[in-house]
Amino acid sequence: MKPDDLLDSAAGLEEADPSGMLRAVASSAAQVREAASFSIEAGLPRLADEERPRSVVVLGMGGSGIAGDILAAVAGPTCPVPVTSHRGYGLPTWVGAADLVIAVSCSGSTEETLSALEEAVRRGCRLLVVGAAGSPVEELARRGRALFVPVTQGRQPRASVFALSTPLVMAGDALGLLSCSLEEVEATAVLLEQLAARNRPDADTVLNPSKTLALSLLGTLPVIWGSSPLAGVSAYRFACQLNENAKVPATWGVLPEAAHNQVVGLDGPFAGRRTPSDDLFRDRGDDEESETTQLHLVLLRDTVEHPAVAARARVVRDLARSRGVVVSELIAEGSSSFQRSASLVTLGDWASTYLALAQGLDPTPVDAITELKRATSR
Repeated sequence: MKPDDLLDSAAGLEEADPSGMLRAVASSAAQVREAASFSIEAGLPRLADEERPRSVVVLGMGGSGIAGDILAAVAGPTCPVPVTSHRGYGLPTWVGAADLVIAVSCSGSTEETLSALEEAVRRGCRLLVVGAAGSPVEELARRGRALFVPVTQGRQPRASVFALSTPLVMAGDALGLLSCSLEEVEATAVLLEQLAARNRPDADTVLNPSKTLALSLLGTLPVIWGSSPLAGVSAYRFACQLNENAKVPATWGVLPEAAHNQVVGLDGPFAGRRTPSDDLFRDRGDDEESETTQLHLVLLRDTVEHPAVAARARVVRDLARSRGVVVSELIAEGSSSFQRSASLVTLGDWASTYLALAQGLDPTPVDAITELKRATSR
């Protein structure tokens, strides 16, 4: 079945997605609501009665690690304390009892996160833990007298982004690091419902923005750029989802920095379409070869941008198109930082899943990661 025919077939998509990644992506609104409920039950609002930490350090890897980036993006540049994501073993030497350490592990058994959390417990840090109930991460949380928010299992960590990040955003609100009331959390869930309806499997491709984007990305090298720090986190997330779901390489960046280095790639061999006849030294027997793979620039546009960066984004878009590079421009939706972040994140999740299915790939397995973990655990 041709990719466009498959994407227009709800039955075909369900058959091609045996592990239900599309259903997991569609659960984003439910994840927000469930995580908010779990957070309240865990006593997260009590953080409002405590002193503001010197800093917030978020531990996590892979699909769990993005939660810390989303917290920092939602808090934005007005956050009164630094928010740092730590991906790896142990802890930086400066982290201590005056800091809040947040450990996020969907499985509850991530080796690097457990190592860092154990060190945080030893140092007497303030702790918040988000992860699987009954797992090693909950045991460490109990030892360190941490607030613990459970995560419902049955989804891949990368498909649980809102279950993992919502407690962090709510904690940030309670601590006065950002503003996101319970009403705003619910508004974000409502927006995610609307986006799920727009991108659902049985929506025609021409009316489904993520299906359309997936088809345009087929056979290309995606370059994802955000137009603000918030959109930059979504660009990183989108690139990672393209790696894990669609099994394709992708690069990401943030304007204006990407315009000082990565933009030069628009003048390289992957910029415009180039057929074998353009190569003077080609083997004449290879004239039937397919065209060279082309870059595809995806601009994730925030609705809150520095005016100079907004102007730079428009120039970059025009430069790319003048060099034969296809450009897709996606605009954040919603009035709050949590909504804007969620809207860009979820579109990348939908598009990367549809791209996997359009290529004839099951988006769920991550065989290379599994093999790597097996090899390094011997």
